[in-house]
Order: sequence, then structure tokens, then C-alpha cells
Amino acid sequence: MGRVRFALVSKVSVLLLVALMAVVLVGCESETAESASEPGATEVTQSEIILASTTSTQDSGLFDVLIPAFGEAYPEYVAKVVAVGTGEALTMGENKDADVLLVHAKSSEEEFVAGGFGIERKDVMYNDFVIVGPEGDPSGTGDATTASEALMAITENGGVFYSRGDNSGTNKKELSLWAAAGVESPEGDWYLATGQGMGDTLKIASEKQSYTMTDRATFLNLKDALDIDVTYEGSDDLFNQYGVIVITDATNMDGAQAFSDWITSAEGQAVIVDYGIDTFGEPLFVPNAN
Repeated sequence: MGRVRFALVSKVSVLLLVALMAVVLVGCESETAESASEPGATEVTQSEIILASTTSTQDSGLFDVLIPAFGEAYPEYVAKVVAVGTGEALTMGENKDADVLLVHAKSSEEEFVAGGFGIERKDVMYNDFVIVGPEGDPSGTGDATTASEALMAITENGGVFYSRGDNSGTNKKELSLWAAAGVESPEGDWYLATGQGMGDTLKIASEKQSYTMTDRATFLNLKDALDIDVTYEGSDDLFNQYGVIVITDATNMDGAQAFSDWITSAEGQAVIVDYGIDTFGEPLFVPNAN
């Protein structure tokens, strides 16, 4: 009789457990249905945009605020940044390995679009380049009246210069300044190429107590970790313009166009103008989209 009672109790317990689970499942289904029916509860299908840009823009920290802001404005797109030199970014565009570019070598960008690789190019923002080197400026670059003269002072006064040497926008600008000084191909023990991005090149120049050229934004963002100072700045030949290009027949054409439209809109430009103010007391880039 005890065994029968135990069997009955066990059976009742199992039935109660099954009933309880059913109630819980129904409750969950009801809660899910209610959540789905709530106003504004829509499911967003996202697609990826490949944004090829410069290491200087990446190292400046701008993308830490720019990309999230774009995601809020266009939740249907996820922007993936590939940070390389401008030359490599343009090659990625030619090969359609990117959907949109944010780079800083205007003449090369215009040739890129003229060649049919980009639909259009738009100005986005600018800052300036600076020459940085050891404390006290032993090569006397600060006495120059142009950036080209400042570079020549380095080689004439026994300094060492580290070039990125990577066909980036910064490297292109640097070589144009040497050319303006009559030096088409700088070479020698005093001229060394890192083949690295802007942040890494700054660290090498700092470790070796040598000179290099950098965009101001990257230098300010990394300054606390460096043992070099700005030694020459302010001349017109150090202007640094950035532009956005939508790739012709991009894989994600709609997303690329959305990013281009957004970053040149009042909303996107407002993100750029605010970046750096809290930390440095001034913006690191000046927006100038037309």
C-alpha cells in the first residue's frame, strides 16, 4: 500500500511540474508577444560598410566618437574601419575592397575620381601638419620660414628624420615639401623610413630623439606618451585637407552614400567640430564640407 501511495504521489508531482512549466512557457510567449507589439519595437536588419581611412585619423581618436554617432543616425549600417595609408586606401578603392574612403591627399583623390574609381569626392575637414623633434630643437627647424626650409635644416645641421615611407597622405605631403626644397629623393643615414603608421612613427622618433612630420591631431592625442615637441608649425604649406569618396559600384553602395552624406551634413560636421575640445581646449579638426 505504501508503494502505491508513493507511486501516486510521484505521478501527481510530475503532473504538477509539467503544468507549472506550461504556465511559465505561456507566460514567456505572452511577454515576448507583448514586447514585440510595443510601440517602436522594430527589428533592424544591418549591413556592413567598409570604410578605408588613414592611420592618422584612426590614431587621432576621432573614430571613437565618429563611428558610434554614425551608427545612431543610421542603425541599419555598421561601419568597419580599415586604417591604412592613403595610398593603400586608394588601392583598396580601386580593387573595390572598400565601399567608401576618408583620406587626405587631395590631388591623388581627384585623380582617383577622374579615373572612374570614385563617384564623387567631397571636402570633409582639415587640420595641419607639424614637424616634431627633440626638446630644444637642436637642428634649428623653428628658425625656418617654410616647412621645406625646416626639413632642410634637419639634414644640414646633423639631425635625423624618420619618414613614414608608406605612400600615405602624410608621406606624400612630406615628399612634396622635400621636392619644393630641391630634394627629389631624400636619402642617407639621416633619412630613415619606418613603413609604419603615424602613431608608431611618432613613437620611433621619440625613442630615437629624432624628427618626423605628423598631423597635429595624432600628435596631440599621443603627446603624453612621447618625448618630442613641435619644433616647426604654422606655414601655409602644412595645410592638411581630408575628403570622402564613394567608390564606384561599391558592394554596399547605399551604405557608402549614407556615410558620405552624413559626414558632410550639419550633424556629422558637429561631431567633428566638438572632438578634442574637452581634452585639448580646441577641436583637432575643422569641418569644412560645402
